[in-house]
Amino acid sequence: MSIKQFFKNSLPLPSKIKSHPKLKFFGNLLHEPNLWHLNRRSLSGGMAVGLFVAFIPLPIQMLLAVAAAVWLKVNLPLSVSLVWITNPVTMPPLFYFAYQLGALILGIPIIETEFSFSPEWLLYTLGNLLQPLLLGCLVLGIVSAAIGYLAVNFLWRLQVIKLRKERRNRKLSNHKS
Repeated sequence: MSIKQFFKNSLPLPSKIKSHPKLKFFGNLLHEPNLWHLNRRSLSGGMAVGLFVAFIPLPIQMLLAVAAAVWLKVNLPLSVSLVWITNPVTMPPLFYFAYQLGALILGIPIIETEFSFSPEWLLYTLGNLLQPLLLGCLVLGIVSAAIGYLAVNFLWRLQVIKLRKERRNRKLSNHKS
């Protein structure tokens, strides 16, 4: 199966995304053909956008992915799908890892705290954990976006090389017959 066919089979239908009620305010911007193309540039860009936005610790990741995909004219279904890497199950360990990474980069000790539903705990937690969390999320977002972008480009290139080789072999076998 080609990489293009893999993405075509894996991504949600454009009609499903275009009709999503929370995306109506994007209006005709969602009808831009480049948002739905399955080519190397669109898919690698969509991969980068989706992976970067997945590490933004906000509850509006899908809207941010749509906005970035529209602005950059990259594959919108892939961008939106990838933000679900951080879902209610994976979010706690991924964001805890981001916090640890941020604390390591900043050279500050990791704070172990127990959850307490109080204004004092919330202010203390936000004040002490937010900076390393945001830095860790930024680093993980950039690194994962770069790796995703390069991986799609590499796999696409391998597919092109394979198809050229197959075409060349067919030509040679036809000339010999």
